[in-house]
Amino acid sequence: MVFMAEAYHVDAYKVEGKVDYEKFAKQYGIKLIDEALEKRITKHTKTLHFLLRRKIFYAHRELDWILNEYEKGNPFYIYTGRAPSGPMSIGHLLPFELVRWLQEKFDVDVYIQIPDEEKYLAKKSLNMTLEQIHDISYDNVLDIIALGFKPEKTKIFFDTQYAGKMYKEAVKVARHITFSTVKDAFGFTNESNIGQIFYTSMQAVPAFLKSVEEGRNVPCLIPLAIDQDVHFRVARDVIGKLGYYKPAIMHTKFMPGLNGESKMSSSEENTAIYLKDTPEQVKKKINRALTGQQATAELQKELGGDVDKCMICQYYKYFFEPDDKKLAEIFKAEKNGTLLAGEHKARLADTINAFLKKHNQNKERMRDRVDEFILRD
Repeated sequence: MVFMAEAYHVDAYKVEGKVDYEKFAKQYGIKLIDEALEKRITKHTKTLHFLLRRKIFYAHRELDWILNEYEKGNPFYIYTGRAPSGPMSIGHLLPFELVRWLQEKFDVDVYIQIPDEEKYLAKKSLNMTLEQIHDISYDNVLDIIALGFKPEKTKIFFDTQYAGKMYKEAVKVARHITFSTVKDAFGFTNESNIGQIFYTSMQAVPAFLKSVEEGRNVPCLIPLAIDQDVHFRVARDVIGKLGYYKPAIMHTKFMPGLNGESKMSSSEENTAIYLKDTPEQVKKKINRALTGQQATAELQKELGGDVDKCMICQYYKYFFEPDDKKLAEIFKAEKNGTLLAGEHKARLADTINAFLKKHNQNKERMRDRVDEFILRD
């Protein structure tokens, strides 16, 4: 089932409008991450990642259970993924940044699924061959491992290359999911191809794959964006029926688009920052970004700006200023009118370009090490 309200739409393949995250959580029985859970995480990590402090990762399914198991000496593993269709944007990094931090702090294994068939099946408008999407997948993997994942604890696999391992388990999942269920959950019609209908079964497998490998139940934690929750609303009960633990989930909000929309969309080139963007492209895009400032410099100095509407402020909040004190200074300058749009945008563009320069240097350093991470049949 998709969730629609007057101002927004969220399903597994499309997000539109300004998302009401708390309403979404309430609609689907997702709990908010409260102060008690934050304290439990901090007990093990010593500090809390800014994505959690700022409620960007804001909700969960059974995160408390995962911590219970960990504290009993039954460590979890993490599963996340990336369905490639083109170059990655900054927004795509949010789940991977938290996963990298969790790997470091909890010293756990990470499984990263690259479903290189999903967009081929679901988005014919891409007009790309399966082979072209597979090639893009490798570049996406480089962007992911450039964040600093540990090769000895990170297992990355492509669906088309690891199907021998996963298909047998996917068939077991598929046996328990009816067409009526997926039709209702995803809005499929008679024109939907059968690959789309089966796909959720493949996506479910990594949530219990380590349990299959080890011959015992291993808890699994899945950090994901809210549009992907539907796959595991369908799969969690099935996984339980197969005798495995239901995976716990952590939900992230979307990084907003430069135009103020709730989600940075890769299909809207002028509203997204890609990891491949040149410094000139970044500056041009940031200069067009929506701000919360007044119509003139005089009014901005007099009345100040709105940090919630200002995408410059929000980009610092979501990714580019992890220091809370520095973020507060940026917000204060926006609110009291001392920071004008031109300077505000120039600073952010420089910050993003410095990040991208370092990221792409890391990416090149990892180019010859990709096979250390890849699982194949």
